[in-house]
Amino acid sequence: MSSGRGLVVAVDGPGGSGKSTVARELARRLGLRYLDTGAMYRALTQLALEQRIDIEDAAAVGELSERAVISVGVDPDAPTIAVDGTRVDAEIRTRAVTNAVSAIAAVAAVRGRLVAQQRQIIEAAGGIVVEGRDIGSVVVPDAAIKVFLTASTEVRALRRSRQLGEKGVDDVARTLAELDRRDVLDSTRAADPLAVPDGAIVLDSTTMGVPEVVEEVLRHCGQSTAVGQSAPVGRSTNAVS
Repeated sequence: MSSGRGLVVAVDGPGGSGKSTVARELARRLGLRYLDTGAMYRALTQLALEQRIDIEDAAAVGELSERAVISVGVDPDAPTIAVDGTRVDAEIRTRAVTNAVSAIAAVAAVRGRLVAQQRQIIEAAGGIVVEGRDIGSVVVPDAAIKVFLTASTEVRALRRSRQLGEKGVDDVARTLAELDRRDVLDSTRAADPLAVPDGAIVLDSTTMGVPEVVEEVLRHCGQSTAVGQSAPVGRSTNAVS
């Protein structure tokens, strides 16, 4: 990859670890673009569910990924995701999509197509914070800064339940079981399993707030709070396959 692409910060970790919130705040503080690669897999998953495609049928899912046009907005203040010209920002955050996305992400053809698009976005961004599950290990292994963010499963389940608007003990228990299942799927898939990238800063956010995590990463970036405040990124910037 070219050396003129600007600063690339890779943020990896399991669901509920806080990486989306941290990555967006890092992008704001550093004046960089922001890419949520998980949203791309979720968008394809939403389309597969909508079209009633068997998510266990790798050939059908791969074919869907070849014809679907996924557009990503990379403004950290207003990230967007669209499929075939239709915004799906809310639709991709449902429990149904969350529980199906690991199967979609395990398909080699899907990974090949989306990783190629992600690399194009990174090259064109002029500096970007990218979050996902294989950014520092696969998508951009030569990223200047790599972060692996984790947290206890219990804390991650509580955070995810809150995101879903749930409050009951039973809801958190259900989310905990689903996170455990997804962790197993993500860490044991044949291609690109979830793992700590070489050279990554490992941070446990179980007892850390977002500001603490962000400051720690900025320290590794050689940035102070004052230096990190720069002009806002322009809006409505999309990358389309």
